[in-house]
Amino acid sequence: MPTLAIIGAGHVGRTLGRLFHESGAFTVQDVLARSAASAAAGTLFIGAGQACSSYSQLRKADVYLLAVTDDQIVSACEALAGAVPLQGSVVFHCSGALASDRLSAARDAGALVASVHPIRSFADVEAVAAHFAGTFCGVEGEEPALAVLLPALERIGARPVRIDASAKTVYHAAAVFASNYLVTVLDAALRAYQAAGIPEDVARELARPLAEESMRNVFRLGPAPALSGPIARGDMATVQRQQQALAAWDAATGALYAALVPPTQDLASRKR
Repeated sequence: MPTLAIIGAGHVGRTLGRLFHESGAFTVQDVLARSAASAAAGTLFIGAGQACSSYSQLRKADVYLLAVTDDQIVSACEALAGAVPLQGSVVFHCSGALASDRLSAARDAGALVASVHPIRSFADVEAVAAHFAGTFCGVEGEEPALAVLLPALERIGARPVRIDASAKTVYHAAAVFASNYLVTVLDAALRAYQAAGIPEDVARELARPLAEESMRNVFRLGPAPALSGPIARGDMATVQRQQQALAAWDAATGALYAALVPPTQDLASRKR
């Protein structure tokens, strides 16, 4: 089996390390973290590997996973390139926002580079490791690197999806829209209900069927057919009254509502 070294023993590095180890996709060789304790905890979770606390301890491997934060990818790659011979190795990172071109130091040292972004939350690493099968992973990079990584990803049950490296930031923003900003919009709805005198627990129950049915309709029918409400009906007088009322109650929420009107009008035009 190809050997794997993991730089970064956080949630993503630990989880992928365990999955690669248990599936036999790679032999986990070294796990590097900023402290010996963190590296040891990583190897314990993975069930394999030698704990390292400095780049000088790394041995040459076939594949290197940079499971570090986005702002550390370039510096970690440069440190790796300065510590071990990378000719012929594969180096990849797991950022959803940055493309594999950030690994230029490794490429200049003769490595093949790529990025693999698992599209899910890693807050509960035990749960993710136990139920990873079916997880989509956005992948891009040099074809020989992907030729090594894609079979390994499929072996752990991932569903690789190729993405355009030049649109990596837009791709990552899509996940923010689909996850983070949904929470923000629902928070606005719950606060507006409470402004009308409805207790928070009741507000959640009022919003739940609306939100859940809308989500089901989007994924069953598509966004345009799923759109309902005053803009879909062309009732802009109601929209104007709501916008004014929200702005008077809470300026930030009123601005959020106003910002959503034009794209919702575009969506309504597709519906019609």
